[in-house]
Amino acid sequence: MGMHLHWYLPTNGDSRDIVGSGDGSQHTLGAVADGLRRPGIDYLGQIARSAEQLGFEAVLTPTGTWCEDAWITTAALTQVTRTLKFLVAFRPGLITPTLAAHQAATFQRISGGRLLLNIVTGGDPVEQRRFGDHLDHDQRYARTDDFLAVLRGVSDAPEPFGFAGEHYRVEQARIPFEPWRPPAIFFGGASPAAERVAARHVDTYLAWGETPPQIAERLERMRKLAAEAGRTLSFGIRFHVLSRDTAEAAWAEAGRLLDRIDDDRVAQVQHGFAAGESVGQQRMAALHGGRRDRLEVYPNVWAGYGLVRGGAGTALVGSHAEVAERIREYHDLGIDHFILSGQPHLEEAYHFGEGVLPILRRAGLLAH
Repeated sequence: MGMHLHWYLPTNGDSRDIVGSGDGSQHTLGAVADGLRRPGIDYLGQIARSAEQLGFEAVLTPTGTWCEDAWITTAALTQVTRTLKFLVAFRPGLITPTLAAHQAATFQRISGGRLLLNIVTGGDPVEQRRFGDHLDHDQRYARTDDFLAVLRGVSDAPEPFGFAGEHYRVEQARIPFEPWRPPAIFFGGASPAAERVAARHVDTYLAWGETPPQIAERLERMRKLAAEAGRTLSFGIRFHVLSRDTAEAAWAEAGRLLDRIDDDRVAQVQHGFAAGESVGQQRMAALHGGRRDRLEVYPNVWAGYGLVRGGAGTALVGSHAEVAERIREYHDLGIDHFILSGQPHLEEAYHFGEGVLPILRRAGLLAH
């Protein structure tokens, strides 16, 4: 299968430094805040249009109290793009699955079928409580299991759909204004509870950018779980990218980003990660242990982002040819969807789109 390349919409703000994801650092005083590009619709529109023109298939829009609402932002951006798809992340426990299906159907109709869904159960209990959600980790995934059963059922059933589970009881649910095309469902999670949900319900299982041996082990396990559920999965991975004409230039930029990170901020962010419930976040932190001298965890795989940024904490760093080769290595393992980002997102989209993407295209690796 050919690979699908996606970009990222920085609805928490953008910068020439590493802007935090979930830690609120983009709103603090100092160098990052001084150079912050606010996530206004004009700037996000620039990124979306550039991603479309460069050949990216979709853009991921994150979810959380630290960023703009993904549904509203992307619905607006459908009006300034033509073919770009929007991978909308949202929390499954905060709206009902029937309402989510209704929103998805509306989005599909107004965009011409350009919606993809990213289900984010949530691994930070502090943030979950901001939304009034007090379930523990495994209970949240049990609720997600029910949520996806209803979302799938309402979306796919030709007749009104009913469901009775631990977390939802739905009667005579249906989507009005048919017909519509249900979007593909993307989902990530490294805990056993998350993996069981993925095997049962989703289309594409997502991982954060670990090393190829780690990814190979996870994909083997997920294939077995999906087969036991009578299903197959496609796989995606989330990376930052820092690609330049030469490896020296790329690593010099990585060094500049690292020099802009304060040790006190690293300690504060790593302490917060340790208190969270996300197994994926714990795996990201384990790659570097908070140490600056352990950041190249595999050739061209740099964990510097993970010192201060939640979620995806690794970047592919190197010359355009090196980054393309590393992407090919992950693709050979079975990764078909690559969700990429870089600082700033507008300029880095061009570095990658004009440097790496043509190499992959000439090799016949792209799906479209």
